[in-house]
This record gives sequence, structure tokens and C-alpha cells, in this order.
Amino acid sequence: MLLRPAAEFDLAQRVRAGTASLGEAFAFTSGLYFRGKLAYAERFARTPEEVPGVLVIAPGAGLVPAETLVRREQLLALGQVPVDEADPRFREPLLEASRLLAGALPPDGEIVLLGSVASAKYVDPLLSVFGQRLLFPPTFVGRGDMSRGGLLLRCVRSGEELEYAPVDGAVRHGPRPPRLPRLPRRG
Repeated sequence: MLLRPAAEFDLAQRVRAGTASLGEAFAFTSGLYFRGKLAYAERFARTPEEVPGVLVIAPGAGLVPAETLVRREQLLALGQVPVDEADPRFREPLLEASRLLAGALPPDGEIVLLGSVASAKYVDPLLSVFGQRLLFPPTFVGRGDMSRGGLLLRCVRSGEELEYAPVDGAVRHGPRPPRLPRLPRRG
């Protein structure tokens, strides 16, 4: 829908014009989960001034600042690269960008992964560069994408940051936690 040449809604027009951000485009296509990750990262990121606080894993492009402006052709190109750590088109740009980030951070700088830690496709390449500095919210274990997105949006709304733990050696698979309680409707 976003990439249809005839789409007339605002974001589609801005993608065609190259004035939409990668974060906006991913939030549109991924719905609640990515909206939650983006809002949470924007709210709680703490990085040195010269380092972007919110980076997106973009297939074939590595780690890209969420505010990077993108065009339709760039998004189509990202869609041609499978998200698979065995595919060098995905893995090599991710490793290269991770090494650059590691070099830009102070030695004790930590990286919080808000993506899935249940599969190796993101975790293995990132762990190979960041090791114990790669953290994640353990409350993600057992949660599906939508539950993680909802949890992150609740944290933004409440101003409460999640606890983090190193990915390396952590339990990354577990039973599904209870559903999040319904929020009262705003009115």
C-alpha cells in the first residue's frame, strides 16, 4: 500500500518525494510492534552526541538512523534482501555498521536490542561485535511482536524504562507471559 505508485495518502506521497523517514516507513508497514520500538527508543535512548540514538536494522544497509530520509526505490531495495544471518547481503552490512557503532561508543557503552532475541538472525551478528554490551529487556521473553509493541508503548506513556540484561547467556525462549491488562480508554 505504501509503495503503490498511485497511493495518495500523506506518507506515500512523502516516500515518493524522499521526505519520509525510514522509521516512519517501517512503523507504517510493521504496525504496533515497530511503532512501539520507535517510540520507546526515541524516549529512552542515551547516546553520545555524535551517535544516533535510534538505529534500525535495514536489510542490506546495516544499522540506519531512524530519521534517515528514504525514497520508494530504497525501500524496494531493502525488500529484496532476506533477513537471514547466513546471507552475506544481510550479514555483512550489519556487521560493518555494528563495528562502526562499537568504535563510536565509549568502551562501556551499551546497546539495547528491541528486536526479537529468540532467533539468531539479529542476535548472532550483533553478539559477535558487541558481546556482553548487547542488552535486551528480559520481559520480552515469550512475548509475541504485538505484545512487545504494546508493552513498549505503555512504557513510553508511563515514562518507565524497562530493565535490561545481557543477551549473551540469557534465557531467550520461555513461556508466554500473561496478557497485558487492557488500558482504560482515553476520552
